Amino acid sequence: MPASSSLSAVSPPAALQMRMIVAVLAVQVATVLVVLDAAIANVALPTMAQSLNVSSGDVVLVVTAYQTALVMGLLPLAALGEAIGPRRAYAGGVALFTLASLGCAAAPSLPWLVAARFVQGLGGAAIMSLGVGLMRHAIPPERFGRILGLNTLTVALSSAIGPTLGAAILSVAHWPWLFGVNVPVGIIAGIAAFAIPSRTGSGHRLDIVSIGLNALAFGAFVLGAEDLATGRWWAGGLLAVALLAIIALFRRERTKQAPLIPIDLLRLPPFRTAVLASIACFIGQSAGLIALPFFLQHGLGLSALEAGFYLTPWPLGVAVTAPVAGRLADRLPAALLCVIGGGIMALASPRSERDFRSLPHELPQCVNSDRRSKARSREGDSEPSQSSSLANCYCGRQPI
Repeated sequence: MPASSSLSAVSPPAALQMRMIVAVLAVQVATVLVVLDAAIANVALPTMAQSLNVSSGDVVLVVTAYQTALVMGLLPLAALGEAIGPRRAYAGGVALFTLASLGCAAAPSLPWLVAARFVQGLGGAAIMSLGVGLMRHAIPPERFGRILGLNTLTVALSSAIGPTLGAAILSVAHWPWLFGVNVPVGIIAGIAAFAIPSRTGSGHRLDIVSIGLNALAFGAFVLGAEDLATGRWWAGGLLAVALLAIIALFRRERTKQAPLIPIDLLRLPPFRTAVLASIACFIGQSAGLIALPFFLQHGLGLSALEAGFYLTPWPLGVAVTAPVAGRLADRLPAALLCVIGGGIMALASPRSERDFRSLPHELPQCVNSDRRSKARSREGDSEPSQSSSLANCYCGRQPI
């Protein structure tokens, strides 16, 4: 009898602990899938363009569709989770993401792939908007800070390993496997999601008009910003539509008790400034991570695996810096840290318009010169080469 009572006293906490671990792992695995899928696709864009026989400009839609769906779906799917219960909406998002991954792997053409990526982005939006909230209900409050730090580290490390992992897959398999590997992992994450504690939804009806305005505003903004960068004449019209839609959405939501957009928070100047700064930094990073694979593979003639290795330091730097920045934020003003970070990003950009325009033409010559110099050295040519080394050529210390 004592042994039995002792077992009954120990079992519930042990079972609760195991369920908490499974719940956290389920959210982390699904988060890894969403972040990895964005990073993996970037490095594969040149390969996809060649395989599908489309231009480099057109294949960027593979990334644009995914990111547009993510942005459009975050707020509505968070509201859906509040209405029907967050676990149900989250599990549905994991299932949608997994099925869309299968559709991406089977895509025979670019339109099919873009459509599947859009659906995949909607599933990813449910995962990203509801995952952290679900963990908050699955673990004790005193442990939530550590779990939140784990989630941040998971996102950063997934971004860091994405280019290298994508390049490694491309070196041994065709590009559809980049999406095919999501299917078994997504099934496991979906099953594990049932370990997350269930919570009853509020049951309130979703405002379809507000959801439509939200989709129109964010969708037109993303597409307009992309077209503006390429100089297309209709970009200004799309941005104007986005502005009008967001104004209409704010006017519609400002009197509601449970608005789709947190208008009360956006009225606070510090929060509003932080949101705008985050958007600017995200746009800058996304533009770089989309353009670099083409530059490295087409401009410098590197393989997909080599390009993946070159892309890895960027998100890996984020993973290393994030914990340090978090500790510094407890001692220094967050605005100061953001200014320093933005300044470092700006300094890493081309030094002038001349640098920006000439690098795609000069660097391939640098690489070829460096290879010729190494070949002459291997052949025993003792005469000094007139070609500059790769490092000196890149830094502009010697003329090409």
